[in-house]
Amino acid sequence: MSQNSLPPEILELLIDPYAVLGVSVNADDRQIYKRYHALAKQLHPDNYINIESTDKELSRIILTRLINPAYQLLKQEKKRLNIVSTLQLKATSLDKQSLSELKKAINMQIMPVSAQEADFFYEQAIAACVASQYKSLQKSHQITKYITKLNLVYLSLSKNNNLETQTITKESKSIVPRPEIPKVTLVLSEDNNSKPSAINYAQRHYERAVQYAQQAQWALAVKELRDAIKLEPNNSDHYALLGVVHFQQNFPGMAKVYIRQALKLNPKHPLALKYATLLKMETADKSNPKSISKALSIASLLSRFLSGHDS
Repeated sequence: MSQNSLPPEILELLIDPYAVLGVSVNADDRQIYKRYHALAKQLHPDNYINIESTDKELSRIILTRLINPAYQLLKQEKKRLNIVSTLQLKATSLDKQSLSELKKAINMQIMPVSAQEADFFYEQAIAACVASQYKSLQKSHQITKYITKLNLVYLSLSKNNNLETQTITKESKSIVPRPEIPKVTLVLSEDNNSKPSAINYAQRHYERAVQYAQQAQWALAVKELRDAIKLEPNNSDHYALLGVVHFQQNFPGMAKVYIRQALKLNPKHPLALKYATLLKMETADKSNPKSISKALSIASLLSRFLSGHDS
């Protein structure tokens, strides 16, 4: 890319402002603003004030001609819906060969996923892209193009998921009007001489997630649970509650993935068992280790793929 301007083919990336910002097409106002704020801070001219390089001017151009316009397109819900509709129309009109080529371009031909795993793969893939997207300003457009392809493949697969969601939602409203959220009790020691115990940050994230879930603030609950899982990746409670939250968000594919993982860690987990039934998951061998292992390892595969663009 030139240091004074962006080629027309790079500006065409604005057709998919989600890809430009590096956010999921399912992102809400808070997630979009948070990502924009992080990019505006990263690419601010003050960061390059003592740097004599092409990146100084390039960062200004990317910020003003790509990042800012993309945010303006996504900050309003009505515009977002129109953009997603346009992308979805493009995705659903793809023929089998075009879709196959897109899957090949994003390495999905190496490790294909089912419709149920599409949501999980997609969110993990977006997260991996975010870590690399604007590390190298000269090559950032490569990652952005990758995300655009990822969005099209995901939207092409989500048609079946949407039908599944509608069916489950209609059935679940009469069965579970409100999700069963586990109660969290905090016990304070009365012994003033006792040494303070180490802070369990994963538990704190989990407790906040429970509170958000009780208030039906699903997006905030998801964020807290993902942070908890990063700290304690083998805690079945975290996966079970995340599955419940995604169920309430009408994302049955993601709900099934996390419920399976909870049952893999604890086959008798009561909350996971209850929602496995509501999701019509098989009662035998709900863990599906090959499927889960496949889905969980895609992020590392994608990270290795993206590292080639960063080198």
